[in-house]
Amino acid sequence: MDFVVHTNLTPLPTIHVVSDSVGLTAQSLARAAAAQFGVTNPCIEVLPKVRKFDEVKRFLEDHMQLHRELKGSPRILVCYTIVDKELRTRLAEFAASEPDIIAIDLMTQVIDAISDLSGLEPSSKPGGLHVADQHYFRRIEAIEFTIAHDDGQNPEDLTKADIVLLGVSRSSKTPLSIYLSQLGYKVANVPLDSQTEPPKELFAVDPTRIFGLMTTPELLVEVRKRRLAKAEHVASSYSEYEAVCEELASARDLMRKLGCIVIRTDNRAIEETAQEILRYYESAHPQY
Repeated sequence: MDFVVHTNLTPLPTIHVVSDSVGLTAQSLARAAAAQFGVTNPCIEVLPKVRKFDEVKRFLEDHMQLHRELKGSPRILVCYTIVDKELRTRLAEFAASEPDIIAIDLMTQVIDAISDLSGLEPSSKPGGLHVADQHYFRRIEAIEFTIAHDDGQNPEDLTKADIVLLGVSRSSKTPLSIYLSQLGYKVANVPLDSQTEPPKELFAVDPTRIFGLMTTPELLVEVRKRRLAKAEHVASSYSEYEAVCEELASARDLMRKLGCIVIRTDNRAIEETAQEILRYYESAHPQY
């Protein structure tokens, strides 16, 4: 088996993912865990859609050998999501017999707990999370809508959005929009600045669907300076404190006129901000 050798520049070990689906669940959990160590893009090697134990065994043995050659130690970390009981059992037994493999089963305990409490038997069908049901298609539609309405694009469709986000440049509009779209919400975001009139269609949107994003001028200046880096002289007013204060004041005035809810984004994770938005949104739109 041939491998592309990835140089891991982080202090964390490479995370080896084994899955009888595509491995997205394990990769998401691995990234979430790595983020606790300040690493947002860990090195991950994936063996997806496995059907035979021989594939798994060869993958693990080859990677142990690769680690031995590159790092002087064959020890590897393995996270697996396998719903096929026989395959999962064989992998667990093999890992237990190899002192150089640290293996973590990310599925079994949750599946067993749900089965015990519900009295139901799991389907043992790989990729159940990604079945093309109505929820899947809703998420895809939401993501497509959100991408098409990022950064003020297609303002004529603002009334079709589930959620409209307003904010000045670098206030987390786009990452927040993408995160919410992955939960199935159609999101449009509109950039605000003190020199440009907001789209007239914004005033036709139900205020309970509009959320203004607000941060501190100090944090915004810092973020914008990092963004500009060596090109700061090109648009110095973009990161000047007084200009930033003026932008934020203008944005706040518009939010008051619209009667929308204002959400603080400073020093908060995207997930935390999204949950606050959804608490307000679902309270006003419980049928969603």
